[in-house]
Amino acid sequence: MKAWGRFAGYNTEYFRRDLLSGLIVGVIAIPLGMAFAIASGVSPQYGIYTTIIAGFIISLLGGSRFQIGGPTGAFVPILFAIVMQYGYENLLIAGILAGILLVLMGVFRLGALIKYIPRPVTIGFTAGIAVLIFTGQIANFLGLRDIRKHEDFLSNMKEIGLHFSTVNVYSVITAVISLAFLLWLPKLLPKVPASLIGLVVSSLIAAWFFPDQVATIGSTYGAIPSELPAFHLPEITLEKIELLIRPALVIAMLGGIESLLSAVVADGMTGSRHHSNRELIGQGIANIVTPLFGGIPATGAIARTATNIKSGAASPVSGMVHSVVVLLVLLLFAPFASDIPLASMSPILMVVAWNMSERKEFIHILKTKTTDSVVLMMTFLLTVLTDLTTAVEVGLILAVILFAKRMSDILKVAKVLPDPSAKHEKVVPHMVNEGHDCPQLAIYTVEGALFFGAATSFEQSVMGSIRQWPKILLLRMGKVPFMDTTGEANLAHLVKDIINHGGIVLISGIQSQPKEVLKSTGLYDLIGKEHFFEHTGEAIDYALTRLDRPKCIGCRHFAFRECAALSGLDPQTAEIRTDRLNRLTVDKSGV
Repeated sequence: MKAWGRFAGYNTEYFRRDLLSGLIVGVIAIPLGMAFAIASGVSPQYGIYTTIIAGFIISLLGGSRFQIGGPTGAFVPILFAIVMQYGYENLLIAGILAGILLVLMGVFRLGALIKYIPRPVTIGFTAGIAVLIFTGQIANFLGLRDIRKHEDFLSNMKEIGLHFSTVNVYSVITAVISLAFLLWLPKLLPKVPASLIGLVVSSLIAAWFFPDQVATIGSTYGAIPSELPAFHLPEITLEKIELLIRPALVIAMLGGIESLLSAVVADGMTGSRHHSNRELIGQGIANIVTPLFGGIPATGAIARTATNIKSGAASPVSGMVHSVVVLLVLLLFAPFASDIPLASMSPILMVVAWNMSERKEFIHILKTKTTDSVVLMMTFLLTVLTDLTTAVEVGLILAVILFAKRMSDILKVAKVLPDPSAKHEKVVPHMVNEGHDCPQLAIYTVEGALFFGAATSFEQSVMGSIRQWPKILLLRMGKVPFMDTTGEANLAHLVKDIINHGGIVLISGIQSQPKEVLKSTGLYDLIGKEHFFEHTGEAIDYALTRLDRPKCIGCRHFAFRECAALSGLDPQTAEIRTDRLNRLTVDKSGV
């Protein structure tokens, strides 16, 4: 489907719906844009610029019909850390680099890969971000004075504790009024933008009843200009690219996750389907252009997207209308925004943090008490105590290691022999014991993925149970769904050992993926095409024809029905001994 296919069949009724939903979402986006910018350590107008420019481009070029883009809470800790460490100018460069990375991810069709990030990692860093956003607003909520911003959580908490005595009662009253509207109004009037009403009412009360008693946007950051942002190209050098590529990668990864997750939510609410790679490209272009006008990184906003859909949006036009609404508000009402108390805005971010915390899912994963719980807690704690970059890296590495450990534990290797009492003489482990084990033919059932985490244990399991080198080794690999080059290398080592001792290797039931690996490495030809079988029975029949007959004379193991005749006993005696031995073997197994 072409990009413009999203507008197919567009009519005046759709435009009416888009106009209404865009107006509602635009009104909601204004306080959020300013609040996220302030929490990120930059002036509030940059949040508005981001909402206007990035929001319009994401709706125009993205891969979702209903996506609303702009600044989001997920970016707050990352952007704040970049501003603190590198400065605002370098934040713009990091945003541009992140945009380029997002475009490349879309061009190379990497959109589907983001879904492979483990759920405990995303829940962990999302909950950690929520904690950072919530605690970051405590100082504004209480109206604390002389607070210094720090990069790390513990230093910021210590700063709040040291200045707790400077609590401003008027700020607390203002914040509580705003919070009351945020909590109460959605229950009474769900379609009314509670954040905007709470912001306006608490600001008016503060201005009327205790003017100049609480910190405002204007007193802290200066007046918000009522004009369009000017174009500005940051100075991009190779040194700055090397310095900022790591945080840019985190912005791109988080932006990709957030935008595609929001698009999936929109799909679930509308029954539509988004185009993940086009969405990444649209997000990337938005993040390349927005910093050129002073905006901060943007992504898909789940709550605003959901509101857009619930308000009746019919197409991406609603997202573009929402940006135009914010632009008009900037041009007409910017001077009034300068008088908004910071205490009025802090509850908005606290509620956002509470809603994005994934607390139910967090508790659910913790209750499982599995390795996922470990990954979750590690990612969460590192997000709060260090930074998101470290948290995601460690979380992903830990998840991969623990997954490999689980998969290696799942691998089962068992020596088996036919059970005459079972239908079709099914091969089972309990038939193997010291007195009932063919000296020339060793059969092993392998179950589970043969990859780097389990390859060594596979080889050791087979080699450890071989008392003497068999004439023939038969591997039943019908339940091996996957093999990597490490697994192939360990299998090759085993095959070469058998061949060097004059034996042959047979393989039955191998699946297509492992077979292709063996063919690509040449191990398939080394084993021999004639030594691969669809069924174990065929492989056993072939193996019995290749046994060293003189060694079968006098053998009393009787592992197979044919062994009686091969051992040289007369048929009647052989049958009696075989039945007696098989019954004894079954009885010992407890079956």
